[in-house]
Amino acid sequence: MRFMIIVKATDDSEADALPDPSIFEAMADYHKKLADAGVLLDASGLHPSSRGWRIQWEDGEKRVTDGPFTETKELIAGYTLIQVDSVEEAREWADRFPNPHMENGEIEIRRLRELDEFPDGPHMEGFREIQMSDDQ
Repeated sequence: MRFMIIVKATDDSEADALPDPSIFEAMADYHKKLADAGVLLDASGLHPSSRGWRIQWEDGEKRVTDGPFTETKELIAGYTLIQVDSVEEAREWADRFPNPHMENGEIEIRRLRELDEFPDGPHMEGFREIQMSDDQ
């Protein structure tokens, strides 16, 4: 089972303020433990939304909007992707996640959908081929 630990953005992260060095140290230690346990797939911080853009479709029309975006509570500052054997194991790792913003911070944990959760059919073959080539 794969899970994404999503670090929610704050006004500071959206202002491109780097975290306190102690947070970097705690995060490095946590991610080393994930790697040593063999469950870490990927992790990274994100640039603020001012350096990004959104693509939205409405009534079949595509609209591109450059950042920044005003709703900080809806934005992501970073993520960690893990692969574990159970929901309980994911909870244990998430419970050990350091506070990413010193005082007020929030993380959200979401399970990724696996290909075998989708119905079989020709529309899924391309995805399965991609996954098999990634596994080799």
